[in-house]
Amino acid sequence: MNWKREAIDKLKNYEAHKQALENIPREIKRLESAYTGLRSASTENAPVSGGGGTREDCALSNIVLRDELKRRLKEARLWTAQVAKALAVLGEEETLVLDRFYIHRAKGAVEALCESLSLEKSAVYDRRDKALRHFTLALYGVTETE
Repeated sequence: MNWKREAIDKLKNYEAHKQALENIPREIKRLESAYTGLRSASTENAPVSGGGGTREDCALSNIVLRDELKRRLKEARLWTAQVAKALAVLGEEETLVLDRFYIHRAKGAVEALCESLSLEKSAVYDRRDKALRHFTLALYGVTETE
């Protein structure tokens, strides 16, 4: 397994997973509200307007979707906590370099790092490699393909 590639993927997806921690609870609340509306509607099994099946089918689908979202929320919490703990082991400069290269990628990041760290490009890339190695070690306990 290529552990560094896995670590890079984690860094690149870190912000999206953090955003999911905000979005998933909102979606669960929206579904809970919709479920309450389904339950308070007529209890007969007449099709819901729009041809979506019976109210019972819609209610069951709602429950299944909420359960899946709760499972995904738990996974996202564990995932982001794992990455955050690995990032916490790094020094300030290492975190900055990984942030600019992978988490908050932007055009001109290398040049900005050269300026802010007073380094040549080759030195910035060297710092990136060392920071990535340190992060991978903190995350997985290994850095090389085994």
